[in-house]
Amino acid sequence: MLRASRRRCLAAALAPASALAAALLSSLARCSLLEPGDRVASALSPYFGTKTRYEDVNPGLLAGPEAPWRDPELLDGTCTPVQLVALIRHGTRYPTAKQIRKLRQLHGLLRARGPGGGGAGSAGGRDLGAALADWPLWYADWMDGQLVEKGRQDMRQLALRLASLFPALFSRENYGRLRLITSSKHRCVDSGSAFLQGLWQHYHPGVPPPDVAGEEAEPKNMECGPPKVNDKLMRFFDHCKKFVTEVEKNATALYHVEAFKTGPEMQNILQKVAATLHVPVNNLSADLIQVAFFTCSFDLAIKGVKSPWCDVFDIDDAKVLEYLNDLKQYWKRGYGYAINSRSSCTLFQDIFQHLDKAVKQKQRSQPVSSPVILQFGHAETLLPLLSLMGYFKDKEPLTAYNYKEQMHRKFRSGHIVPYASNLIFVLYHCEDAKTPKEEFRVQMLLNEKVLPLAHSQETVSFYEDLKNHYKDILQSCQTSEECELAKVNSTSDEL
Repeated sequence: MLRASRRRCLAAALAPASALAAALLSSLARCSLLEPGDRVASALSPYFGTKTRYEDVNPGLLAGPEAPWRDPELLDGTCTPVQLVALIRHGTRYPTAKQIRKLRQLHGLLRARGPGGGGAGSAGGRDLGAALADWPLWYADWMDGQLVEKGRQDMRQLALRLASLFPALFSRENYGRLRLITSSKHRCVDSGSAFLQGLWQHYHPGVPPPDVAGEEAEPKNMECGPPKVNDKLMRFFDHCKKFVTEVEKNATALYHVEAFKTGPEMQNILQKVAATLHVPVNNLSADLIQVAFFTCSFDLAIKGVKSPWCDVFDIDDAKVLEYLNDLKQYWKRGYGYAINSRSSCTLFQDIFQHLDKAVKQKQRSQPVSSPVILQFGHAETLLPLLSLMGYFKDKEPLTAYNYKEQMHRKFRSGHIVPYASNLIFVLYHCEDAKTPKEEFRVQMLLNEKVLPLAHSQETVSFYEDLKNHYKDILQSCQTSEECELAKVNSTSDEL
């Protein structure tokens, strides 16, 4: 029984990873890619938006990615963590098929340049366009947003750090009670599997996972359940008719994004890039410029190399392109429309249902049935939830016309939801409580750093106080009502 359960859990978890790794090796061999060297700190790294590497948000990880770092604001002493609920974005991924097609289009423009543009086969003194034409276009359609090995590493290392930071919660005795929930997307399922691999490494340092080590490697108390797919929680936006109709499929919902593409800041970059690459400006578009910028980020994140695509842009360009990405996230996932965040009420309520259950079990002197709950989703899962909770809200909305005024904005998606970003709720039971209210306390962490409460800037809250602050969301936000389409479609809730 134990062996069959272990096979279902770890074999199913590891098989997709090994298959993709084999495919990647085959792809690398076909493309004769450069070997990735030491980590490259690109000057553009802080501006990659949702394509940002996790270590660029937590620079200390570059030196020791598996070493636990304890935020000094974390509670200790007489307060013991009794439950951890984590919402985790998938790790580093490949570009989507749509992005790859655009890159292929741009690469074709470079290779088709006339003799006056510096052909791809010219010798010394070649221009940047020629270097890019010769740079291996190794991305293939099959990759389509799937998790890369670096993304698995992101998850394994996160598991090691969290297990070291909260050893009692991630104990081997608790492993069988660990709950994994995931989006149906492969990159999220595979992220959950890689996280389990990291836990195996935590429990058995230096011992290969069971698919390599054999049957005897699995201890009797290491039975686990496979990740459970739940798109209604992890991809709530797909199930909200109002969001799909009024934002996702509404041609005018992203007006400010499209207006910024034709605005002076982006047009200046178009002119500059056309001159740099020796291609007609009419052949370029804001979308192609953006995919070129993201290619710099993908090469850096996936292969650890600084490709010539990074040399196309300077810091000022990067700030403009970051703002373009943030505009999209703001209007589609953040504060731009109320339904963006209100559609996440079900997920928020689910988190507090877990916390409520743990509190009641502790009050009855019962063991907490689910000490660790791990939910693997997307940037599009995290951003609406953080907006619902009131985080990273600027005084003025982000628009196509206030780029300079928003240079110091709070809403910077790359600093909030990079690859492998995580929002963690930690419930504590405090022995020194003088009143029942003081017995249970909560802290939140964003990307492993204590996240002060949006309404008070305190680093810890009594559980009852936190529930009271979010009473409207917990009691009055009903997804069936929030997501119901009005008789007349509109986007009148624009800020």
